[in-house]
Amino acid sequence: MATWEDVRRIALALPETGEKLSWGTPQWHVRGKGFVWDRPLRQSDGLDEQGPILGVRVADEGVKQALIADDPAVFFTIPHFDGYPAVLLRLDRIGVPELDEVITEAWLLKAPKKLAREYLAQQ
Repeated sequence: MATWEDVRRIALALPETGEKLSWGTPQWHVRGKGFVWDRPLRQSDGLDEQGPILGVRVADEGVKQALIADDPAVFFTIPHFDGYPAVLLRLDRIGVPELDEVITEAWLLKAPKKLAREYLAQQ
């Protein structure tokens, strides 16, 4: 299963990606736009969930709901993210290849169009 080191390695391998602390936890961004972040659950989130949680940008609510429906053991959401194009995932329940795909898709959403096109042309 995936680890924070896998997240860091995958995210930082993408062009023009950086890492910074946001609210005291790591966030990865492309040209200042966040696409994945450490999102520990809080008591106010209403879940008694343990383990590392990664927040991931998605295209829209439809994509979020599809990911959750496809694999609810990995993907989920909380009321805080209602109406927001992001999904949460249980890092210790996702394989590295799937994590790579999810992170890359999130990066493609936030990267400038020209940079994303250049990246895709090299793949």
